Amino acid sequence: MASTADGETRPVSVMSALILRAIVDETILPEFEKIGGKARMIWDPTVGLMRRIAEGEKADAIVAIDWAIDELMQQGRLDPASRRPLAQASVGVAVLAGAEKPDISTPAALRQTLLDTPTLVYSRTGASGIFFEKMIEDFGIGEEIRAKALVVNAGLTAEKLVSGDVVLAVQQVSELLAVPGVDLVGPLPAELGATTDFSVAVFADAAVPDGAGRFLDELFTPLARKAYEAAGLEPRF
Repeated sequence: MASTADGETRPVSVMSALILRAIVDETILPEFEKIGGKARMIWDPTVGLMRRIAEGEKADAIVAIDWAIDELMQQGRLDPASRRPLAQASVGVAVLAGAEKPDISTPAALRQTLLDTPTLVYSRTGASGIFFEKMIEDFGIGEEIRAKALVVNAGLTAEKLVSGDVVLAVQQVSELLAVPGVDLVGPLPAELGATTDFSVAVFADAAVPDGAGRFLDELFTPLARKAYEAAGLEPRF
């Protein structure tokens, strides 16, 4: 690990989409610290991470949706040899723990549930929110849903269930499961294609490239794989 002038281990700066937040806090960081590593996490939806990068913010490694990794590769910002596919996330629906679970088993059932639901929340900048916006337009109910929806710029939408602001939350399954006190209704119907692929890479100008590589290695261990599966993510390795 790289060290500062006073001998302290230099933290690795990692930009990451929100899907890994609970897994990193509970599993990855403790394991990384066991080998003497330190990490400074920068959490934001992928769109937010891309905005930070465009504005000049620096980091050593990134976990983001594949389209963003592709774009950063084309710009020469990432080390091509460091890219690795990580996991696939599914968009899902959650309700407050103990509440009746609505029917989302088919696209038609999901459409009707969205129309019948008095209040709901989704994220504007996350992959799930971008997908959801397109889906409700395809369903022909965009205007009706937006009129009663709480739209957050970032963060965990299921927190709005616990606070009592809404009765239905939409986000990546792993992000819904990260909030205590809610029940997962399930992922959206498979035929809607509501999945998102995530990959990792080290920045070409990383201040701590070796440390960044070691941190990313922790995302690909058998222990990490179990954590992804428990959180509703499908490993891609």
